[in-house]
Amino acid sequence: MSPELIFLINTFASFFMTGLIWIVQLVHYPSFHYVGADNFKAFQLHHVNSIDKIVIPVMIAEIATSFGLAWMDGFLSLNAAGFYIVILIWVCTGLFSVPAHTKLESLKNEPAIRKLVSTNWFRTVLWSLKSSLNFYLLTELIQ
Repeated sequence: MSPELIFLINTFASFFMTGLIWIVQLVHYPSFHYVGADNFKAFQLHHVNSIDKIVIPVMIAEIATSFGLAWMDGFLSLNAAGFYIVILIWVCTGLFSVPAHTKLESLKNEPAIRKLVSTNWFRTVLWSLKSSLNFYLLTELIQ
C-alpha cells in the first residue's frame, strides 16, 4: 500500500472521528440526562452496541495507519505526533469513557453521566488536534 493511500485513509478516519466526537460531545452524551431511569439500561445497551459498530473499525484503521505513517516517516516526525495523539485518545477512552459506560450499564447514574461528558472533552480536543495536524499535512502534500 502506498504511503499516500495510508495517509488518506488516516486522514479520513481522523476527520470522521472528529466529526463524530463533536456530535457525541455536544448532542449525544448530554442527552443521557433526559432518558428516564426505567429506560436507561436498554438505552445504554443500545448506545454501546450501536456506536461500537461504527467507532471500533474506524479507530482501529486510524491507529494502524497512524503507526504505519510514524514508522515510515520516523518517530520524531509530524506523522509520529499524530500517532502519539491517537495513543492519548485510546488512553483517555480506556481511563475515562469505558469505566463511565460500565457504570451506566446497570442503572442511570447522574455523576457517571457528568463525568462521561466532562472527560470526553479530552478526546474531543485530541481528535480536533489530530484532524488539524492531518489537514496541515494534507495541504503540504498537495503543494
